Amino acid sequence: MDRFALQEMTLHGHRIAFRAGGSGPVLVLVHGITSTSRTWERVFPLLTRNFTVIAPDLLGHGQSAKPRGDYSLGAYASGVRDLLVALGHEHATFVGHSLGGGVAMQLAYQFPERCERLVLVGSGGLGREVSVLLRAATLPGSDVVLPLLVNQYLLDAGRLAGSLLGRLGLRAGTDMAEIARGHASLADRDARAAFVHTLRAIVDAGGQRVDARDRLYLAEHVPFLIVWGEHDSIIPAAHGRDAHALVPSSRLEVFERSGHFPHVDEPTRFIELIEEFVATTAPAAVEPEQWRELLRVGRAA
Repeated sequence: MDRFALQEMTLHGHRIAFRAGGSGPVLVLVHGITSTSRTWERVFPLLTRNFTVIAPDLLGHGQSAKPRGDYSLGAYASGVRDLLVALGHEHATFVGHSLGGGVAMQLAYQFPERCERLVLVGSGGLGREVSVLLRAATLPGSDVVLPLLVNQYLLDAGRLAGSLLGRLGLRAGTDMAEIARGHASLADRDARAAFVHTLRAIVDAGGQRVDARDRLYLAEHVPFLIVWGEHDSIIPAAHGRDAHALVPSSRLEVFERSGHFPHVDEPTRFIELIEEFVATTAPAAVEPEQWRELLRVGRAA
């Protein structure tokens, strides 16, 4: 059986596509906006040697359903939790890339009993700055402009697409290729509507609206790994360094040769890092009373 084959199940009346395989401690890999579970294709098969790996297409993305509905971080976190439980697992290490990092942080906050470890990869939600392309897509009328940006002829013409995305600040190479691939999916009207709803919940014309830094103190009690590409052209690596400074118990790994997709740029290093991180940390087990005390202390601070 193909270890990276797409599977499906129905949750709350909606189709959820996901990839699952392997055995061992559970890893849940959560992709970024306009992306899909396919973003993990260079690391997924090898991670299944030592882990049970689950990688969903988030609602509104890929082969999952794209209903009119709630595309908030909280709704995404609940959806990932429900998939985890439906597949028969109670706890996991959550690995979130970009938007998926925000989803993973929200999940760890909403459902701390489910989170054994937290891994953020070029994560959203840790600072205001974000690429001009995403900020522009939140503007009034962007849903009219988006079909022009994702015109199939334009995306198929590598020179023109490269020129356009380069002018929008994207780094040549993996970042440009992955963003172009993700934006090609927006030629579908329902996917485009889901993208706009998701983006406007977390980004405005000035940058990221959602800021999780005021709750990072809760991560002191969870094994916490931050991974960033030094040349990230979507979300600056400074956000990772700032988050690490706020949580002294965290671990920061900067991939010097990578952009916004370190798991694509340097997959071998990424796999080895995840394997070592899980092997050398004990899963979190925060009791309800301890969680209440953390919230009281944090609120007072």
